[in-house]
Amino acid sequence: MMKTTRAGVLAVVSGVSLLAMTAPGAYAAGMPQLDFHNPLVTGQVIWGGVIFLGFYLVLSRVMLPRVGRVLEDRSNRISNDLEVARAAKHDADNAVAELQQARKEALAEAQANLKQALDEEQRIAEQKLEEINARLGTELADAEKRVAAEKLRAFAALKDIAAETTQSLVSRLTGTPADAALVAKKVEGATAQRTV
Repeated sequence: MMKTTRAGVLAVVSGVSLLAMTAPGAYAAGMPQLDFHNPLVTGQVIWGGVIFLGFYLVLSRVMLPRVGRVLEDRSNRISNDLEVARAAKHDADNAVAELQQARKEALAEAQANLKQALDEEQRIAEQKLEEINARLGTELADAEKRVAAEKLRAFAALKDIAAETTQSLVSRLTGTPADAALVAKKVEGATAQRTV
């Protein structure tokens, strides 16, 4: 900071001395504002240098450091904001990755649970089908036994009915009662041929 001020003062002094040295030739060329023999011009040049030096000192000591601090603060704030944004983006990327991983795991778990439930339902359905087939087999065997028993009972009843009907027909046709033992023997022989 001090070097800048000294350099500025040296620049002002050298500028004034340069103007002073070139003044006599300049007046001859038609530039009365550079005639340093005129006391008004010399006073104006000196006051101009003093005012320039004052502005320079005010700017370099007061204004430029404030502007520098503002620019530095702004640069720091922008850097901090960018860092916060990078961290937030990194966190968001991690959250998205975790969410996708959790989604994949949940999907795999749901598929495994669905497969397990389907396998369980299929096993239960097969077990029920086996129970139904066993019950139907038992009921079919019972029905076949009942049909066979009814068939035997029906044949036994049929023998009695056939014997009674034959006796009744023989009595009507011949007018004499038929021999019950002979009729029973003939009906037995006829039913034996039918069942074979």
